[in-house]
Amino acid sequence: MAVFPSETLVRIESMAAENAVVIFSVSTCSMCHAMKRLFRGMGASPAVHELDLLPYGVDIHRALLRLLGCSSPTSPGALPVVFIGGKMLGSMERVMASHINGSLVPLLKDAGALWL
Repeated sequence: MAVFPSETLVRIESMAAENAVVIFSVSTCSMCHAMKRLFRGMGASPAVHELDLLPYGVDIHRALLRLLGCSSPTSPGALPVVFIGGKMLGSMERVMASHINGSLVPLLKDAGALWL
């Protein structure tokens, strides 16, 4: 089992706390694009970190996969990873389930991402 450096976790925590909604994404990922559109369409303005464009993106990607419990970097649904209010909500499946069951909007309101 691979262990990632604690500075990577600190970096993720810091990046996740910089905005009410933070999306860790890959610029060429269609599911990541859909996630960004979902939040923007709801009126939230997420901070987006394109991991393929960051010099330390590979390390963050690996750490996020471990946090999600994914066994492989090619695990389906591994990216995007969404944080709301500094807390990891999860990947596409979890975000969409929250959207469908009605719990996403209250999370966004509590985090200050939505005002209505």
